[in-house]
Amino acid sequence: MEHMTDGYDAGFLATPLPMPKPALEVRELTYPRFSVLVEPQRRLAAVTGVNIDGARLVDVPRTGDWRLDPRLPADEQTGPDVYARNDLDRGHLVRRRDPGWGSADEARDATEATFFYPNAAPQAAGFNQSKELWLGLEDHVLDYAETTDQRVSVFTAPTLADDDPPYRGIRIPLRFWKVAAWQSPSGLAATGFVLDQSELVDTSEGLLVAPPLGAFRTFQAPIADIADMTGIDFGALPDADVLAAQAVRPAGWRTLATADDVIL
Repeated sequence: MEHMTDGYDAGFLATPLPMPKPALEVRELTYPRFSVLVEPQRRLAAVTGVNIDGARLVDVPRTGDWRLDPRLPADEQTGPDVYARNDLDRGHLVRRRDPGWGSADEARDATEATFFYPNAAPQAAGFNQSKELWLGLEDHVLDYAETTDQRVSVFTAPTLADDDPPYRGIRIPLRFWKVAAWQSPSGLAATGFVLDQSELVDTSEGLLVAPPLGAFRTFQAPIADIADMTGIDFGALPDADVLAAQAVRPAGWRTLATADDVIL
């Protein structure tokens, strides 16, 4: 991997698109075709960004083991101790296959790099078993992206909220967000999603109050709302939001049952 840690490419789409900027200070880690911005106090990613070239994706065998990133102190990462002997899964933020394109060697190096702990966040096992919809969102956008080059840039992270419940020295995020961007015939286009795992997370160190959004659900949500929720600067993405263009009712949060419910 050492020879290809160029990270997220802001010039990957025809419209330049920098990584979203968190309000807090972060540590930037670059990997093949993706970058992770780690918030060291929370020991989790505040933003991840990956470039996906749909026309050049390669199916490579699942190889790679979860490991700490030696570039970051261990106490700034959420490592194996948090995931041992419980119902928490190490949820990939950048999906294993998303950076896996190009030559077979490049694809293998990139997919193996997704197994560094900064690219993981604790997800309830119940979420993991019913995550086909959440994990299929990139594919759905890729299938739709009617560009000549089938390119999509995707940003994903947990929402690092102050009231996330404490557990083994970290706080378990209750929501995740994802924003996908592509080049449409009329310019940059993007859409946002939110996953809520609140009712699936129970920690022994604190009581959880059921949030207004209810149980484990996936939503298509305005990028402007995701920016408000996270304090992240998404640059040009809120203005490129396809939901805004569709004049969806102001409430704007659409509950998704299947990928077919997504508006693009």
